[in-house]
Amino acid sequence: MTQEQQYSIGELSRLFDITARSIRFYEEQELLVPERQGQSRIYHLKDKVRLKLILRGKRLGFSLAEIKTLFDLYDTNLNSAPQLETMLAITEQKRAVLNQQLNDIQMLMIELDDVEARCKDELTELQRGNNL
Repeated sequence: MTQEQQYSIGELSRLFDITARSIRFYEEQELLVPERQGQSRIYHLKDKVRLKLILRGKRLGFSLAEIKTLFDLYDTNLNSAPQLETMLAITEQKRAVLNQQLNDIQMLMIELDDVEARCKDELTELQRGNNL
C-alpha cells in the first residue's frame, strides 16, 4: 500500500515561494482544508494542487471568491460541466476587462506620444532662439 505524500506548511511555503501566513489566510477563506493532528497542519496532494490553482487563478486576475466558487462547484458536482461553464463565464468577463484596459493603455500611449512630441518641438524652438 502506498502512502500519500504529505506536506507541512513550511514545505508548501518553500515549494510555492509564499509565506506560511498566506497559506493560513487561504485556510481562513476555506480554500484549503488541511488535516489537523493536534496543532500541526498536514497537507495532502489535493491541498498542494489547490494551492497551485489558487496562485494561478490570482495570477490570471481571479478573486479568491471566484476561485472558491470554482472549488465549491468541483466539490459538489460529479459532473464538471457546471464548473467549466462558470470558468468560461469568469474568463469571458476577465477578457473583457483586460481588453478595455488594453484599449485605455493604447489611448494613453498615443496621448503621451503627442505630449512628448510637443515638448521636443518646443524645446527645439527654445534652443534655436538661444543660439541666435
